[in-house]
Amino acid sequence: MNRIISLACLFLISSCAISQKKTETIAFYNVENLFDVEDGSNDDSEFLPEGKNQWTKERYEEKLSHIRKVLGDLSYPALVGFCEIENEAVLKALISGDKQLTNYGVVHHESPDARGIDVGFIYNTSKLKLISSGKIRFTLPGDTEPKSRDIVWGKFVAAKDTLFAMVNHWPSRRTDDSEPKRIKAAESARLFIDSVLKVNLNAKIVFMGDLNDHPSDKAPKLISEKLTPMISKASGEFGGTHQYKNEWDVLDHIMVSAGFQKGKLKVIPNSGKINSFPYLIEEYKGNKQPFRTYVGAKYLGGYSDHLPVSIQVKLK
Repeated sequence: MNRIISLACLFLISSCAISQKKTETIAFYNVENLFDVEDGSNDDSEFLPEGKNQWTKERYEEKLSHIRKVLGDLSYPALVGFCEIENEAVLKALISGDKQLTNYGVVHHESPDARGIDVGFIYNTSKLKLISSGKIRFTLPGDTEPKSRDIVWGKFVAAKDTLFAMVNHWPSRRTDDSEPKRIKAAESARLFIDSVLKVNLNAKIVFMGDLNDHPSDKAPKLISEKLTPMISKASGEFGGTHQYKNEWDVLDHIMVSAGFQKGKLKVIPNSGKINSFPYLIEEYKGNKQPFRTYVGAKYLGGYSDHLPVSIQVKLK
C-alpha cells in the first residue's frame, strides 16, 4: 500500500512539474541620454568630458551601473527595449559589466537622428533565439528625407514559439504642431503590424516604447486598434511613467497582439506594471518625481526622467 501511495505521489509531483509554466519579464526603459564618452559622427558635443554636461567616464560608468541595478530588480528580463541610447556600443558596455548579463545579445540599427539617439534591445540568448531583425524608417511631415528615430524590430523564437518585438521612440511633444509627426510614426508601425498579422492572424507581437503620447491620443490609438495596451495609469502608484509640470501620465507603452493569449508563449493578463523602485523616485518641492540624471546641465546623478514598464509572460 505504501509503495502504491509513494508512486501516486511521485506521479502527481511529476505531473505538476510538467504542467508548471515559467514566468519571464519583458520590459521597456527610456534611460535618458545614455551616451558614451567618445566623440562620434553624431552631434554629441553636450555629452563629452569637455562638453556642457561634463559627461565624464565616471558619470558614464555610474549611469551603466544604475541601469544594471534596475535590470536586476526587474529579475533580469528575457527581453528589454531601450530608447535614448547613443549606439550599439553603450548596450554592449551595459551587458559586459554584469555577470548576470553576459549571456545577453544586442539588437541595434543606427538611425538618422542628428543627435544619434537610437533604440534597441538586449535579450537573454538562453531564453530567446534571434532569427532576424531590421528597422522601419520613415520621413516625417515637412521633411524631405528621414531624420527621425527608426523603429527597430526583432523576430525571436522562444519555447518553440515565434515572437515579434518592436521598440519605438516617437517624435517629441515640444511644439504644438508635433502630433502629425507621431501619427506618421504610428502609421509606419501599423503597416508592419498589419503585414505580420496578414501572414498569421495569431502572431505574437509585443510593441513597446516611449511614444511621447498618452493612451487616449490619436497616434497610440492607431496601434491599440490592433494590439491590447498593457500599461495604463492604474499600472503604477503615481499614475504615470513620466512627470511634466507636476502631472504624471503614461508616455511609455507596451501593447501585445491577441495571439499572445495562446500557445507555448503567453502573456499574463493584467500584468502590465510601471516600476517605481524607491531609488527611482525623488522628492522636489513636495512633489515626487523620477530621479533623473540631469536637470538642464545640472548633474543630479539619478537614473532617468522616465520609469521602466514591464509585462509578465509564461513559457511552457
